[in-house]
Amino acid sequence: MECGVIQEMLRGPIGEVLDTRHMVSDVSGAGNNWAHGHEVYGKQYGGAILESLRHAAEECDSLQGFLLLQSLGGGTGSGVGSYIMEMLADEFSSTYRLASSVFPSEDDDVVTSPYNAMLSLARLVEHADIALPLENQALIDIANRSGVEESGAHPHHHPSSGLPSSSSSASASSSSSNAVAVGASRGSTRKPKPFDSMNSIVASMLLHLTSGMRFPGSLNVDLSDLAMNMAPFPRLHFLVSGFAPLPLAAANSAAANSAAIDKMRLADTSKSIDQLFNAAFSKEHQLIKADPRRGTYLSCGIVVRGSGATISDVNRNVAKIRPTLRTAHWAEAGGFKLGLCSRPPLGHPNAILSLANNSAVSNTFQAIRERFDKLYKRRVYTHHYEQYMDLSLFGEAVEAVTDVAQRYREIDNQMLEPNPIATYKRRPMGLTFL
Repeated sequence: MECGVIQEMLRGPIGEVLDTRHMVSDVSGAGNNWAHGHEVYGKQYGGAILESLRHAAEECDSLQGFLLLQSLGGGTGSGVGSYIMEMLADEFSSTYRLASSVFPSEDDDVVTSPYNAMLSLARLVEHADIALPLENQALIDIANRSGVEESGAHPHHHPSSGLPSSSSSASASSSSSNAVAVGASRGSTRKPKPFDSMNSIVASMLLHLTSGMRFPGSLNVDLSDLAMNMAPFPRLHFLVSGFAPLPLAAANSAAANSAAIDKMRLADTSKSIDQLFNAAFSKEHQLIKADPRRGTYLSCGIVVRGSGATISDVNRNVAKIRPTLRTAHWAEAGGFKLGLCSRPPLGHPNAILSLANNSAVSNTFQAIRERFDKLYKRRVYTHHYEQYMDLSLFGEAVEAVTDVAQRYREIDNQMLEPNPIATYKRRPMGLTFL
């Protein structure tokens, strides 16, 4: 809602891809208060936001769905974002709603972030069709391993816009360019910001997710395919995303030169499809602090980009990796949703995005619940929320989030129990596609 953040986006290198007709802003943010963003800004600007959404939807030839980018730690992204998600559920109930949400880390510098995250997460449980959780700590760890310098700021600071920064949301909304995140570093004198590398990771994931709608491919996947195939139960729709290879470190720096980028691209060419598959499913490449291999897969999606990848490569690697994963019984035969896009991402010949509806996400929910309880049992800062909402909403949010976490754990526990049917070796039935 902050006009300063929006103006900075418009002056930046991605400003030309943004449609100013659909922008809604205010002078200041929601003050790290979910209730203020939801009950004040949401209701105050709800009509203008809905009108912008309707205009954008009317201009679509084939509306796939809505993709909401938000941060759960602050007040604007969490509060206004929750209001928008509820609005989409009411006004566009037959259209799929996807959310890419940045979860706050344990040492987040917003003291009320556990309250904001809990209230927002409950709305994602109720109103989203697919949710893609992201964690600040996981993003900074990936950025550090990629060799991207993050000097100059605390890694868990949230800008006042409610998003990791402006570039991630704008990059996800671009339908014509695959170089939005990198474009800021090449024809621009803009000084790099500490969160550019983290935003580039998120933008790369979202560009990969939507590649099937923007580029040709022999087995394209769109948002409706994901919503239909990846959520076997209505409220269990949280997908853990893994990405390989990681965005080029050189391409994320304003000081990057073409020689450095070409050198990294040449080194990356040697990575085979098999290596990328293993990396995309590894713990180090997940965008939340979780290890899906230690949890149960309710469903799994794989989106492969690059002209060098074929369906036989994908089938071979799926057959190889499937026995190493613990999958629910309904996903054993056809629980993999596959996509193949012929257009490679910028700077890489091939790339793979893994999407796992996995019980490991319950650990993230549990961590948020524990941080919430530390504050709420002493009722600290609740008077700021009580100005705008009934405190009973806290209890309702905890109940919704706890229920989802418990259902994920129940499925995981069932798969850990001895199964006499699995004691003998069954003949492979081949691969099926949903």
